[in-house]
Amino acid sequence: MNSSAHRAAMVGLAVTVVLIVTAVVVPPLLDWQVWPRVHLNHGTFPPLHGYPQVKVGIGTIPAVLLALASLRWADPMARRLPWRRLLLVAYAAGLVWLLALALVDGPEGISRVLGNRTEYLQTARAVDDVPGLLREYVSRIPYDAPEGNWPVHIAGHPPGMVLFFVLLVKVGLGGDLAAGLVVIALAATLPLAVMTTVRVLGAEEAARAAAPYLVLSPSAVFLAVSADAVMAVAVAWGMCCLALASPTREPVGGGSRWPWAVLAGLILGYVVMMSYGLPLTGVLALAVLWLGRNWWALPVAAASALAVVLTFAAGGFAWWEAYPVLVDRYWDGLASQRPGAYWTWGNLAALAISAGPLVGAGLGATWAARREQADRVIVVLVAAAVIMIALADASQMSRAEVERIWLPFMPWLTLGCALLPERWRRPGLALQLLTALLVQHLLYTSW
Repeated sequence: MNSSAHRAAMVGLAVTVVLIVTAVVVPPLLDWQVWPRVHLNHGTFPPLHGYPQVKVGIGTIPAVLLALASLRWADPMARRLPWRRLLLVAYAAGLVWLLALALVDGPEGISRVLGNRTEYLQTARAVDDVPGLLREYVSRIPYDAPEGNWPVHIAGHPPGMVLFFVLLVKVGLGGDLAAGLVVIALAATLPLAVMTTVRVLGAEEAARAAAPYLVLSPSAVFLAVSADAVMAVAVAWGMCCLALASPTREPVGGGSRWPWAVLAGLILGYVVMMSYGLPLTGVLALAVLWLGRNWWALPVAAASALAVVLTFAAGGFAWWEAYPVLVDRYWDGLASQRPGAYWTWGNLAALAISAGPLVGAGLGATWAARREQADRVIVVLVAAAVIMIALADASQMSRAEVERIWLPFMPWLTLGCALLPERWRRPGLALQLLTALLVQHLLYTSW
């Protein structure tokens, strides 16, 4: 098994590297304009939304030191620490990693993106009537809305995300920097939610093996500064609650399991109100239910999720009415100038850079382990991630920018790295760390 996993991992990594290199080289080589002209002022670096810019900053030394320390101690600690202590260390390391990478751009590395006029914060600060916001939400999606159209990120998402930032504003955390720090604090919990889900489903050893790759993922470059990190965190904790409702484990404190199913439904229902693409996480939810032999929780969680969706509809925002309007605006805008002939596979290259090229090796190892009962939890969760990504890509509603848009899918894809042979672990982690450092120090990523 170890030799077949090694060969499969080598093939997966080679394919991923070729994909990335091709996506970077082909546009300039063929003079292929894959970005609208509005993006060409500073030059571009497809498949990422950004351009080359060499830089160092106050976060450079901490990021490099953490990377070096992680190569020495991350794997032994993940294997040996008691579970609760491991979660604490993982959170602390993830928080430092996120902050250090963001601070390569200085303090504005934390505040710049969320403070952009196309993002949620500026709109959230102007909201003093939430029911009114919901009632007018759909009518202001089109470009030609009589009362003025929403900025691009507001128009491109249901109101759940802007309401999150409205809440931050109301509790005094609505400044650009303060909101950025909140996003980072939440993003650092993402590995914990995924690890706990895997452990609850009966694969603690795999959860420990995956921990360094989840905590020190190159996706931290984008998690630290993107509202999509909040969506990824909500998805992960929703799945964790769904796993905690599993009959294959003892209820927490000896109590009932059904409250976990209700909570999972409420979180995942709100996830649907954060992004039009996140109903795809239903695939992952079904995988968690199947692994936990937990079908009784399906109607409970589904009813809770539906209650959230219907509550928004009662308030004036119906998801099923908004989505067709959003599709029209999407194709009226820059998406129509992004050629599908490139972005259908260029998206996958952007994903591989953001999640790190080692995910290709992890996919190969997962394929090699597909018949191994001991690895069933990881194989099923990775397969669910692949299906979600394939569906998102096929929809053509994510042309470019998936280095952040697909953040909710990435940690589940990264789980495949837990199945890599032992000789891959330190070099594989080094590759991931190097990818993150290079992306952050050599590119202006726009996020």
